[in-house]
Amino acid sequence: PFIIKLSSLLLLTRVAICRYPLGMHEGTIRDEDITASSQWYDSTGPQYREEGDGAWCPAGLLQPEDVQFLQIDLHKLFFITLIGTQGRHARATGKEFARAYRIDYSRNGERWISWKDRQGRQVIQGNIDTYNVVLKDLRPPIIARYIRVIPVTELPMTVCMRVELYGCIWFDGLASYSIPEGGTIAAPGSPIIYLNDSTYDGFQEHLYGGLGQLTDGVLGLDDFTQSHQYRVWPGYDYVGWKNESFSTGSVEMEFQFDRQRNFTSMKVHCNNMFSKGVKIFQKVECLFKPRLIVEWESEPVGVSTILDDKNPSARFVTIPLNQRVGKAVLCRFYFADTWMMISEISFQSGKSPSKVCRGRWGFLFIFFLGTETTSFITSTRIEEKADDSSTSILVGCLVAIILLLLIIIIIILWKQYVQKRLEKNISGRKRQTTLLGDFRKTPIPSIQILSISPSLLPDFSSKGKEDSVQGIRLVFLFLRNDFLKEIKIMSRLKDPNIIRLLGVCVRDDPLCMITEYMENGDLNQFLSQREICSKFPTQIGQAVQYPGSSTASCYSNLLFMATQIASGMKYLASLNFVHRDLATRNCLVGNSYTIKIADFGMSRNLYSGDYYRIQGRAVLPIRWMAWESILLGKFTTASDVWAFGVTLWEMFTLCKEQPYSLLSDEQVIENTGEFFRSQGRQIYLSQTPLCPNSVFDLMLKCWSRDIKDRPTFDIIHYFLVEQMDCNI
Repeated sequence: PFIIKLSSLLLLTRVAICRYPLGMHEGTIRDEDITASSQWYDSTGPQYREEGDGAWCPAGLLQPEDVQFLQIDLHKLFFITLIGTQGRHARATGKEFARAYRIDYSRNGERWISWKDRQGRQVIQGNIDTYNVVLKDLRPPIIARYIRVIPVTELPMTVCMRVELYGCIWFDGLASYSIPEGGTIAAPGSPIIYLNDSTYDGFQEHLYGGLGQLTDGVLGLDDFTQSHQYRVWPGYDYVGWKNESFSTGSVEMEFQFDRQRNFTSMKVHCNNMFSKGVKIFQKVECLFKPRLIVEWESEPVGVSTILDDKNPSARFVTIPLNQRVGKAVLCRFYFADTWMMISEISFQSGKSPSKVCRGRWGFLFIFFLGTETTSFITSTRIEEKADDSSTSILVGCLVAIILLLLIIIIIILWKQYVQKRLEKNISGRKRQTTLLGDFRKTPIPSIQILSISPSLLPDFSSKGKEDSVQGIRLVFLFLRNDFLKEIKIMSRLKDPNIIRLLGVCVRDDPLCMITEYMENGDLNQFLSQREICSKFPTQIGQAVQYPGSSTASCYSNLLFMATQIASGMKYLASLNFVHRDLATRNCLVGNSYTIKIADFGMSRNLYSGDYYRIQGRAVLPIRWMAWESILLGKFTTASDVWAFGVTLWEMFTLCKEQPYSLLSDEQVIENTGEFFRSQGRQIYLSQTPLCPNSVFDLMLKCWSRDIKDRPTFDIIHYFLVEQMDCNI
């Protein structure tokens, strides 16, 4: 065997290097792998961070005696060394967090174990606010597949949590070990040295069915009475046995694994403080069995060690296991002196051999890396048994890999070819603007073109400046792609209340589109130049005068226009199309109160005050947005319903007031947090003098906190049609 001596200062243990995030934050752990005992709302359930309301919140007030948990299935054993928690920050609107919690874990989903630190404490101190992430080292670390995070409270309170786990895959695959209980050294005049496995999480009567200090990644010091840990007893880092306690002169240990494995070696970290009667084991013999329900194989793997009476340093002893296959290993360690002490045991193994391509991947990659790598490969008994059928399988795998690579290359080349063809189609073979065929029959109103001074027109040069920086070109490329995507979407929309695309120009810059012409401009400007009347004499079909006239806008006209907006949004909802920016500024007015929905408000400086810039980047119409869109970035048809309610409110104020005009942008965002908490402190838009109770009730339903309580556009359209019929 190989005897390795490493300085404790230079040794990189698992605890030091296994600190990688496991995927709660990045989404590697999927939503279906995260469950919970309960949840306050569907939106506060166990979900990936980009979904829901920003955290998991158990239902109701958490009582001191409650056991509510967030459960994570990692699908395989992981070595977990660190846990991070955070409250429901939700862009500074959340106020819920967990001050303390504990952890239960399981390796098989059946037997659950409560984690305890090295002093036996279960409760972990959590957060003191909603925005700071609190990281806690797990000492000892956890080896498990299933994790439950259980919030703890001393007083009834609302609790929300965000959780991240840190660690790495448990490559050893060791699921449990069974060992004799450790002994004690009680020398006169000295403190008692306890050499038991103090963190063992299996059954304590005979120490079976669990894992403990032999797999915690912590190596014992040269002096076994000293420890890496604080406030622990002498001998804490080692599990030790006395020779006279065993009639056979050996300690028997059984190791069970998650699946059948092909074992290369076993490493055992031992103490060798021979001046105190402690030495490494004299020899070791290991038996294997491929399945748990069969007998042990008769042929053991055995090695003898070279004892060292000169160097008292603790060390690793590596035992070759000769590629033996098994799901369980039984090892007998023979005493070389009065005491034998072990602090860590690890196994190096791979997948058990099988006659499938997948089992040969490691060999195939070594083969392709070249002769320098293959020269390190030594044959074993298993490989010597390979026959002609194995060679045929190997050749077949090589052919399959080559074919797979060829297919990938062909797909890449084909995608490049198709992309070039698409670019040519967009540019046009004859370099001319092409009207979209679906809109050629659309009647284009005759318009009198006024003469415009050339000085008033911006200079759109078809050739870019030679000194344009690469960043600008990159941004322009993204804008161009977004513009082309929008054109593609608009070309598919065909509804009387949706603005129609007539043509596009993509030959040269600037790109442009041609849409229907609406004589009366946008609805915001159209209504803001009208006056509220005390009675409603105007007929729905009456011709509309142009802005600046004194004609009053009345209830019937407003209902008629609102019905058209609802009809257009009903059509978009049927296509699962989310508008995201429904407002009067994005509704255009034609003859006879005809309304068509567009999306040009953001591009006009006139309405720049309706948009809130977040950290100098994204601009959002927060006064029209649902709370889940602001806090969670969640846009759905239901969030469009919310915006429709605000649009309806605008119309019944004749667009003479901005929504939440008395609140700053920051206060509007704070108000969305009150909608989420739903504690009665949220501020609603007030009912206007022109708005009847029935319509305002509809607005309030559109602003319901829960998505499922908001009406659909079908219901909204039906309601407005009924209101309009009753008013005629």
